[in-house]
Amino acid sequence: MDLDTTNLVVLILALLISITIHEAMHAFTGYWLGDDTAKLEGRISLNPLKHIDPFSTLILPIITTIAFGIPILAAKPVPFNPNRVKYEEFGAALIAVAGPLTNLVLAILSALFLNILNPSLISNTYLWIHAFVQLNVALFVFNMIPIPPLDGSRVLYAFAPEALQNVMAQLEQFGIFVVFGLILLVPQFTDLLVNIDEAILRFIT
Repeated sequence: MDLDTTNLVVLILALLISITIHEAMHAFTGYWLGDDTAKLEGRISLNPLKHIDPFSTLILPIITTIAFGIPILAAKPVPFNPNRVKYEEFGAALIAVAGPLTNLVLAILSALFLNILNPSLISNTYLWIHAFVQLNVALFVFNMIPIPPLDGSRVLYAFAPEALQNVMAQLEQFGIFVVFGLILLVPQFTDLLVNIDEAILRFIT
């Protein structure tokens, strides 16, 4: 999709929808597991203003999509109290995986909807929905990278031995820079993410 003014607006709207539902599901899952921390902060909400950060949620993904072909972004983290969540590390893993799985479900549902559209008759609508599918698959893949503080690291942490858990805890504060460094400086890592994206897209479309 060419990133002209109209398509940039569509991209921003798609990001707002995808990120908002992603973060709301983190918050809802935490509440479902017994922790009302996020609920008290108003994060079980479909109001995008509750979840977005102007730079990391809106500006950064547009820049990285133009430069590298994949959106790199982050919303405001959803807080939770690990001492109040059921099932300890596994509860935290459920909270973490709820967001990326939501993006995957959005992608699958949108891909199913594409099957009833005729791309030759409603070309712009078709392309925009297809872009929404691609965006949500990319969000799923990116967030499931098992490096702190991304969601995938919480899943790995729940099953990791104590020694690896300690390493991951130390990596938490600056791990996102490791992720960005891998994406920007290690072509093989970026190629791996793109290949996973494409494999999932082929499967669901």
